[in-house]
Amino acid sequence: MERASRELPASWAPERTVWLNSGAPMPLLGLGTFRLLGEEAVRLSLDAALRNGYRLVDTAAVYGNESDIRHALHELLPHHGLARGDIFLTSKLSPRDQGQEAAEGACLRSLEELGCDYLDLYLIHWPGTQGRPQEDEGNRERRQQSWRALERLYEAGKLRAIGVSNYSVQHLEELLAVCRVPPSVLQVEFHPELAQGELLDFCRSKGIHLQAYSSLGTGQLVGRPEVVKVATRHGRPPAQVLLRWALQQGVSVIPKSATPSRVVENSQLWGWELSPADMEELGALDCGKRYCWDPTNVA
Repeated sequence: MERASRELPASWAPERTVWLNSGAPMPLLGLGTFRLLGEEAVRLSLDAALRNGYRLVDTAAVYGNESDIRHALHELLPHHGLARGDIFLTSKLSPRDQGQEAAEGACLRSLEELGCDYLDLYLIHWPGTQGRPQEDEGNRERRQQSWRALERLYEAGKLRAIGVSNYSVQHLEELLAVCRVPPSVLQVEFHPELAQGELLDFCRSKGIHLQAYSSLGTGQLVGRPEVVKVATRHGRPPAQVLLRWALQQGVSVIPKSATPSRVVENSQLWGWELSPADMEELGALDCGKRYCWDPTNVA
């Protein structure tokens, strides 16, 4: 069984990398691809990302763009002097595919769609099951079956790391009580209005890396006066301030944009820092507001 080495690809910077509990390195900045559809849109966004130091690409079966990403990477990697080993690829299990056999088949389909022999990270996208009520007690057994399928694929070398998305502390505690392989990553909505302090502390205590999606609050936070005030002090766009706020807490980010200039802007997160006062000012916005999905009531 092949395992990740402790050496970084030559195109990665150590200060922009986190080491997961699986022993695999993962870039702290990635390109999110939710709602990034069509070969041309995917190619333009990926081209800007690879040119500006992104080495992580985050997708999911439900995004419907895995094959477009495959085609774009096939063209762009050699163009940028890169190989498959330079890129950290993440995909996710669709909620419709919860359960042991369905999960294994879905993961293998994602590998085929992405044209890969392995994925760097594969996540259970949601703790529930599509078409079943959130309170359905069967959700618990189905996601445990899915995890067992991921463990087998991890042990077979098809997955370099495995994890979950949209899990609560309760969901994580349940998983940690039964798993053979602990989750390496938890991907959740995370921004100053949803600082997830309890969840972040729990992940730190268990060696699980927290990764943020919707760092800009689906775009709503870039215009918040408090965010603009901090951004103005630093001479930075508000989006960079929101992303930097997560990074300074050890949380990785995967901002998405179909606009190449914004992909470039979102990469300019190193060589400057928010002050403790800035962090406190932004943290004061925490009010538990979600702009995406709420998994807390999934049984």
